[in-house]
Amino acid sequence: MAAPALFEELAAQNGKRIGVATLNVEKTLNAISLEMVDLLDAQLRVWADDAGIAMVVLQAAGEKAFCAGGDLQGLYRTMLDQHASAKREDITSNTYACDFFEREYRLDYLIHIYPKPILVWAHGIVMGGGIGLMAGASHRVVTEKSRLAMPEITIGLYPDVGGTWFLNRMPGQLGLFLALTGASIGAADAIFARLADYQIDHAQKQALLATLLAQPWDGRQDDVLLSRVLLEAEHKATAMFASAATPLRQHFELIHQLCSAPTLDEVVQNIITLKTEDAWLQKGVATLVAGSPASAWLSHALQKLALHMSLAEVFRLEYVVSLHCAARADFAEGIRALIIDKDRQPKWQPATLAEVGNDWGNGFFDDPWPADSHPLVDLR
Repeated sequence: MAAPALFEELAAQNGKRIGVATLNVEKTLNAISLEMVDLLDAQLRVWADDAGIAMVVLQAAGEKAFCAGGDLQGLYRTMLDQHASAKREDITSNTYACDFFEREYRLDYLIHIYPKPILVWAHGIVMGGGIGLMAGASHRVVTEKSRLAMPEITIGLYPDVGGTWFLNRMPGQLGLFLALTGASIGAADAIFARLADYQIDHAQKQALLATLLAQPWDGRQDDVLLSRVLLEAEHKATAMFASAATPLRQHFELIHQLCSAPTLDEVVQNIITLKTEDAWLQKGVATLVAGSPASAWLSHALQKLALHMSLAEVFRLEYVVSLHCAARADFAEGIRALIIDKDRQPKWQPATLAEVGNDWGNGFFDDPWPADSHPLVDLR
């Protein structure tokens, strides 16, 4: 059985090498498993300390997806066991969830602070945990087939993997809108929303890699060399991407107006009562209406709470919140309805936003660890 992540090193100029990491679970759209996380984390750390490695490329097998999110099957089974246990309220009792979220967030954080350039080739579907792998990279490429989304509201979670941090840094209120509606965006809008840096034709990939191998890597301005190569490739692709206004750009002012209301109740009402013939907006409205009210509450509360937090603080906060999600009902129910039984009829608890009181919601932030013993305390 093939490993979920493959690694190779390509010989470049000046005796340098380029490390290439490939997500390799095409049949599951390269969904992130704990084994994949551990393999990537270990290899990235090796390459970070290897003076011969000039840069890293993170790509995926197949043409359909870079990464469609986390592998939720294992989490689902452990959540059911946790819910049946006498220790259900103890968020540390689900050891698999503790391990999964801790190690996934460590990997995402490592990519954010990586000492060498990382080029992510985000072709095809990029959702949830896939955006977590992509968001922190120094050079993020999207193609004509890229479709990005954080649709966690449909499974009773929230945009984690640092989403609390990077959604807050999007223009206007785009981050809140994308969290509440799970809306899918293409290459140009990914750049507009600051989730990507370059839009390049997927057919150029091999030629671009050949160009990278010919660069005079010196360890001093490798990030500049990579940027120049990508900019040149992007200029060649400009005509291909020239098109009518993309959804986020076209509706930016409307989205800002809808999501700038002072309370979540008002924001949600603004969105779900929107009268529009635009299919993209209609789909976002429908997703919010059908989504978990608790997820909507969490997405809104987290973006407010974490507005001035550091990235490390955000990951520590998300770790606690994600374990509370695993201990409560909606996350498992959302996975059941969308992935296990596929009936798309989740029974959310609470069933409406009006039933999500602040006392109940604030329980997601209850941290069982003293500040000096949090599992992610070493992130700085």
